[in-house]
Amino acid sequence: MGLPIRDQAHHTYADYRSWPEDRRYELIDGIAYLMAPAPTVAHQTIAFEIGRQAGNALDGKPCRVLVAPLDVRLPKPGQSDDETDTVVQPDVLVVCDPARLEPRGVRGAPDWIVEVLSPATASHDQILKRRIYEQAGVREYWMVHPQDRVLTIYRLADGNYGVPDIGELTDETVVAAVPDVVIRWAPIVELLGPQEPG
Repeated sequence: MGLPIRDQAHHTYADYRSWPEDRRYELIDGIAYLMAPAPTVAHQTIAFEIGRQAGNALDGKPCRVLVAPLDVRLPKPGQSDDETDTVVQPDVLVVCDPARLEPRGVRGAPDWIVEVLSPATASHDQILKRRIYEQAGVREYWMVHPQDRVLTIYRLADGNYGVPDIGELTDETVVAAVPDVVIRWAPIVELLGPQEPG
């Protein structure tokens, strides 16, 4: 099941900025998708802990760790801000090029993006967002499955993601796109508690 769309119109960042702030949307190729309701405790725990570990590793270094909600504008070649029709809000992201950081958010592909999946967003993150992150040039894209405790990693090579690396949330995982960042899963899994029967 996908996220509901706002309407059938093609929207841009100019439209997006004019909408009321009581509802959050993401734009993908001009289609406005209503974001899911507030995430679960497991979702927030994973996102916060990944962000915290990355932030600690990058302390004093030029790369910046940011978390949702934050607009990431992914313009196609030649698109101005107002014409940009893809604006997303990843759960966790790292940007190493300071020129991409602007007061309203990020313009251009982050180096690393993490999405924590939920039943409401799984197909959106696995299909639509994977495609746009690949096209935009996001160097590394992680999807964390809280219930299954599985990590799916896409790494950009020659402009394509190719076959993902898939593994369990055990031991530690090196972030290839961002030097010095290694995510340790034991403290995160411990905070999540016993795995629910599936």
